Order: sequence, then C-alpha cells, then structure tokens
Amino acid sequence: MPKLIKQGQIVEDSWQPVDADAASTGTHQILSLDQWLALTDKAGRAVQLEPGQAPAPLFDELAQIPLIAINFPVFTDGRGFSYGRELRHRGFTGELRACGHIIRDQLTYLRRCGFDTFQMADESDLAAALASLSDFSEYYQAAVDQPLPLFRRRG
Repeated sequence: MPKLIKQGQIVEDSWQPVDADAASTGTHQILSLDQWLALTDKAGRAVQLEPGQAPAPLFDELAQIPLIAINFPVFTDGRGFSYGRELRHRGFTGELRACGHIIRDQLTYLRRCGFDTFQMADESDLAAALASLSDFSEYYQAAVDQPLPLFRRRG
C-alpha cells in the first residue's frame, strides 16, 4: 500500500486511487469528478479534482464527502491551494488531500490552506517531508489554520 502524511503521521493509504476509465466503482475508491457527478447516491464517496475543475459542484454535498483529493500534476500549478482554501471556507471538514507532484517546501503552505493529508509522488523521503511541517513555529498572516493575524493574537 502506498504511504502518505496524514494529520502529522506517516500512514498507509486505505483509499484506492482514481481510475477514470473504470466502468464501476467500489467502496474506498477515489472517483474522478465526472464519476462522482454521475452517482445518484454520493454519500460517503471520495472525489478528486484536477486543475481547472473548480470545487463549486461539490458545495451542496460537502457534509457527505469523506475525502477530497486535489491533484497537483506539476509543483508549479498553484490552483489547488485556492481550491483547498475555498473548500475549508465553505465548511468542508473531511480529509483534504494534496496529491501528485508537491514538494516538501510547499507542505506548510498547503496546510495553511486547509490540507491535512499529503500524498507525494515520491515517497522516498516522507520522514523529511513530515519534519518540514515543523519548520515554522509562528505566522504573521491569517489563514485557514490560524484565522487571526499575529498582531490580533498578541492582544
């Protein structure tokens, strides 16, 4: 089983990756947006967004979705950061996963946008990637993970 960083730990991934060509879908499988939209009963089904697929179609079902994976096909594509932030601001409380070609320098910023799980294309150095989440102890700006800026927190 592939490994990933989830809520500050390295764990095995229990979800099956998206297979856009699959005719039928099973449980614990991440679906493409088209597969997910075609379902009549979406409760408990995970979905993956690709760049250019805005999260708007998910907004009415956020309470029923256990996992939203956002694919980063190249580390320079930053649209997923905005998607994650928007999903959290709309009330999504499930697992928000960044997957694909993300680099460890991006993990802190992804977490600040609301991501809590990171599935990197290269699993060879997950321990160093996990450690990078502790690189910063304080932030000046407000974000999803800290809604108040530093000057408001210091009173």
